[in-house]
Amino acid sequence: MTFTPDVVAQIARHMNDDHADDNVLIVRGLGGIDTASAARMSGLDADGMDFEATVNGIAVPVRIPFSEHLTERRQVRTEAVRMYQQACAALGVEPTH
Repeated sequence: MTFTPDVVAQIARHMNDDHADDNVLIVRGLGGIDTASAARMSGLDADGMDFEATVNGIAVPVRIPFSEHLTERRQVRTEAVRMYQQACAALGVEPTH
């Protein structure tokens, strides 16, 4: 599955506008960047989601793999929710949604 640039931009806009705090939790909990102060989704493909984390004012690329190779766009939401829930569990944070 290849996501078109338009689809990637739509998903990134949604993640960055509506889930900015979730992005930080995902990067901290699953990306091993526990000092990230911010994170923006910067891209994705069928195997994972890319973020740009801010650590001490420096942009750091972080890749979080999906649990499986995606074959449909609708699977992205399921994977984003899974990543958020796993990140919360890893950090000992109660999910808010």
